[in-house]
Amino acid sequence: MKSKEIRSQFLEFFKSKYHLIVPSAPMVVKNDPTLMFINSGMAPFKEYFLGNGKPKNNRIADTQKCLRVSGKHNDLEEVGMDTYHHTMFEMLGNWSFGDYFKKEAIEWAWELLTEVFKIDKDILYVTIFEGDASEGLEHDSEAYNFWKKFVPEDRILNGNKKDNFWEMGDQGPCGPCSEIHVDIRSAEEKAKIPGRDLVNQDHPQVVEIWNLVFMQFNRKANGSLERLSAQHVDTGMGFERLCMVLQNKQSNYDTDVFTPLIREIETITNSKYGADEKKDIATRVIADHVRAVAFSIADGQLPSNTGAGYVIRRILRRAIRYGFTFLNQKEPFIYKLIETLTAQMGEAFPELLSEKNIITNVVREEEQSFLRTLDQGLVLLENIIENSKSKGNNEISGKKAFELYDTFGFPIDLTALILRERGYSLDEKEFDIELQKQKERSRSATKVETGDWIVLAEDDIEEFVGYDMLQTPVKISRYRKVESKKEGEMYQLVFNLTPFYPEGGGQVGDKGYLKAPDGDLTYILDTKKENNLIIHFTKTLPRNLAETFTAVVDELNRKNTAANHTATHLLQQALRNVLGTHVVQKGSMVQGRNLRFDFSHFAKLTEEELKEVEDFVNARIREGIVLEEKRNIPFQQAVDEGALALFGEKYGDTVRAIKFGNSMELCGGTHVPTTKDIWHFIITSEGAVASGIRRIEAITGDFAKRYFIDRSNSFSAIQKILNNAQDPLKTVEALQEENYDLQKQIKGLLKDKAKDLKGDLKAEIEQINGVGFLAKKIELDAAGMKDLAFEMGGESENLFLVFGAEQDGKALLACYISKKLATEKNLDAGKIIRELGKYIQGGGGGQPFFATAGGKNPGGIDEALEKAKFFV
Repeated sequence: MKSKEIRSQFLEFFKSKYHLIVPSAPMVVKNDPTLMFINSGMAPFKEYFLGNGKPKNNRIADTQKCLRVSGKHNDLEEVGMDTYHHTMFEMLGNWSFGDYFKKEAIEWAWELLTEVFKIDKDILYVTIFEGDASEGLEHDSEAYNFWKKFVPEDRILNGNKKDNFWEMGDQGPCGPCSEIHVDIRSAEEKAKIPGRDLVNQDHPQVVEIWNLVFMQFNRKANGSLERLSAQHVDTGMGFERLCMVLQNKQSNYDTDVFTPLIREIETITNSKYGADEKKDIATRVIADHVRAVAFSIADGQLPSNTGAGYVIRRILRRAIRYGFTFLNQKEPFIYKLIETLTAQMGEAFPELLSEKNIITNVVREEEQSFLRTLDQGLVLLENIIENSKSKGNNEISGKKAFELYDTFGFPIDLTALILRERGYSLDEKEFDIELQKQKERSRSATKVETGDWIVLAEDDIEEFVGYDMLQTPVKISRYRKVESKKEGEMYQLVFNLTPFYPEGGGQVGDKGYLKAPDGDLTYILDTKKENNLIIHFTKTLPRNLAETFTAVVDELNRKNTAANHTATHLLQQALRNVLGTHVVQKGSMVQGRNLRFDFSHFAKLTEEELKEVEDFVNARIREGIVLEEKRNIPFQQAVDEGALALFGEKYGDTVRAIKFGNSMELCGGTHVPTTKDIWHFIITSEGAVASGIRRIEAITGDFAKRYFIDRSNSFSAIQKILNNAQDPLKTVEALQEENYDLQKQIKGLLKDKAKDLKGDLKAEIEQINGVGFLAKKIELDAAGMKDLAFEMGGESENLFLVFGAEQDGKALLACYISKKLATEKNLDAGKIIRELGKYIQGGGGGQPFFATAGGKNPGGIDEALEKAKFFV
């Protein structure tokens, strides 16, 4: 069976069991502070397990895109090394929310595997939870008795808490699980060792294929368990592993899920899969990682230096590194695989097709950037090796290797490989110590301790009323305490209804306060949404939690934020009108003081285009277009009526559509009643975020007014300086011309001065260890020092110069080393100038033969010049 057919048959089977088939949620999580990526099939349904929302059907099935590369569920280091772990994978699943339980879940799993997919019953093993006396958890005899109907008792195995008790996290719903394992070894191997002895022993051909989780308990903050009022089923089956079994392969990578990519890698890299173990690992890593990166970008997450973006960058760089080291790929090549991937999976996941150009461009640019980093890292590593060699030391400092890894992103495994090839060893223990220190710092900075919810009143639906009112009476329905190093002790409050908009759709959360009947105020510092709960952050709790409070949103901040949010809608309309309909929103950030809008476009906007965009938006503002809003309309109806939907956003069955004239978008954010309330729109910057993605930042309303006032004040100040000239522009132009002429004269005078200096300085050169050395403080600017150094260097192959100068209260240093001398003596001007820069409280860099430094301590110049002699 082809993979497409396998996926289809799974969904059709559960459709026949009255399950609602839903599309995969975006893999990148937008509005859940506890999760960066969807890491299991149940993650999109957390709110239902927690009782914070009601599913559209009590039975659901789907195939969910998942990513496991961080936190508790992290398979990254196994990927490529074995044949069955992946970063990005599909998880086929079926769910029951308080409907059926163990009996049906077990019966249907067995029916699908053995009757529909025709898997040999004799190669299947199942595990059940053996119980845990320390937590008062009994042996799952209920599951055992159901399995006995289908499976011989000697193939029903007990599993411990690690393998057979599934938990959502440190807190939350959890319960015993029953895993189904498959043994695809040869008959000869099976005769030697029974499959039951290899279950959960990391054998590549005896693997878990499906996990049936029975949600029975809730894990509280203190570690105790309480029984859930409703019991749920959450199952997850690895699609790639299922394909391996049904296609009679011994590896996931030999299935048609991966073979098209592997064949393309072979073609591009001129290599042969299956001929060399290291090359095979590299090929598997690349085939796996390109999927993870492509799907993440399609869902709106670009590679970056922080958060989820850093995870994606790390995955891609790992793939690049394997190609660089083992497949000899010194130029970008991974981006070429996007064509194959989209052709293969675009039908099941249409976002790959629509975002193909963006994905290709971003991956190519990231490859180019990291290959430059690898080149720089190789030079730095060479310096470390040479420095160690000069000291007669064959072991390289782990601390130095960590600096290379941490500062420049140079992979430690590549460092170790190069060292081994050169006959050096790495102090791995020291490296691990430094890495652990960094992890502890990171963990400590981000660690959050969350208490249990204390429920004051049962409330099924927390209504958001903030579109229509900014203050309303509310009751606190639940609260909990959270502690973090960054924020300290805080409280999270949930109300029975709220006017506070929670962060989402690019818009920041509202701020404001709760007012008690006695006038006491509790300030709301932020508002977010988590598992369908709108959570209000405070530093303190109200004195009497049972009171009825007045919830009041910061009106000015909301007004400015709403103006900026509406402006982003008009901006998208303007960009599509001026640049073309290829423009699609790729992200936004809307707050009171400004807005940021990311969009797909291939070139920098010209001044004329920026002005045209600004003029278009301001024309719509002057028209005073009234907001047309449609709430709770069917998603398809909104799209059919022309509303723009955003890829990577999770939309429900019903949506809210926002319309200003010809601009219509699906949006949950807050907006102005009429475009006149925006007042004016000013673009403050435009630039690239990634290849094919641009970013515009802009201001509106009060901040636009302040901008004009500041400009007016600056203009008045300039006029005053120019003695109230009638035409300030002409006066400034004349001053610029005069300044240019004076600069030319100064430059000429400095050149003459340098020529005069050269003769005197040549006489001061002293010979040290066969090197012509001179360290001297002179009265020239940076350009003059450089010219003089190169003139003197052109007359000698054996010159080591360091010049110092003071200019405008700052210190300047320049180091010149003849190229021949730099090579023969292994001298590096860039490295030397960084050391000397410490004496002037500054830094610098450059090439091995010429480098400069600047600092704020001119008093340190003499000491720096004196220390320069040390290097020769």
